[in-house]
Amino acid sequence: MRIVVKVGTSTLAHSTGRLNIRRVEQLCQVLSDLKNAGHQIILVSSGAIGMGVGKLSLAYRPTDMPTKQAAAAVGQCELMYVYDKLFTDYNHTVAQMLLTGEDLENDDRRTNFENTLYRLLELGALPVINENDTIATEEIAVGDNDTLAAIVAKCAGADLLVLLSDIDGLFTADPRKNPAAKLIRFVDELTPEIYALAGEKGSDLACGGMTTKLKAARTALENGFDMIISNGERPADLYAIAEGKPLGTLFHSKLAH
Repeated sequence: MRIVVKVGTSTLAHSTGRLNIRRVEQLCQVLSDLKNAGHQIILVSSGAIGMGVGKLSLAYRPTDMPTKQAAAAVGQCELMYVYDKLFTDYNHTVAQMLLTGEDLENDDRRTNFENTLYRLLELGALPVINENDTIATEEIAVGDNDTLAAIVAKCAGADLLVLLSDIDGLFTADPRKNPAAKLIRFVDELTPEIYALAGEKGSDLACGGMTTKLKAARTALENGFDMIISNGERPADLYAIAEGKPLGTLFHSKLAH
């Protein structure tokens, strides 16, 4: 299978913004093993701004654009250094791709991106994709990496998109506030009732939430690939997901092959 895995800041970093070393090591180990098993893996990784916040010892996530971009410039270096080191330990080569909304909306730029992405996969590399937060402004930003991951999966002709979140999937209510909330295992249609379940974002370092995940699900369902929301605290769950076992919330596209 060709699998796009999106990992968020809340999975990669502690609340301090510093790297969650154990979890990132587990994630890279599992993704390397899945590649060894014959799957093609594309990683869409958040975390540049969050890690830059920690590296620069800022007290909180910046709100002004110049400081956000400065944090991203510092954090992206550390992020790719870590990925390169860990994946190299398992004999896999990573390739960094940084995108803005313009790169995906412009036909020529998107074609160039797709050609490069397909060639990297043919060469056996593991693409690591993030929004280019160092230069992206509100006018040209994709805005969140859930949406970016869905667009990447569409461009890549992926079989499956996995969004690793800080909760187990889509619930009937916010499980942080309502202990009676139940996990919804299967969705094949995005009804108004499903959209109404989207709550607020979780981590202070994150910029997404369930709303952006449902937006990504719409892209998946409309373009013929499945999407799963799963808990990023357990990277080893990706083994079961790749085997088709029911974990998290599966958004099943009726157009999927």
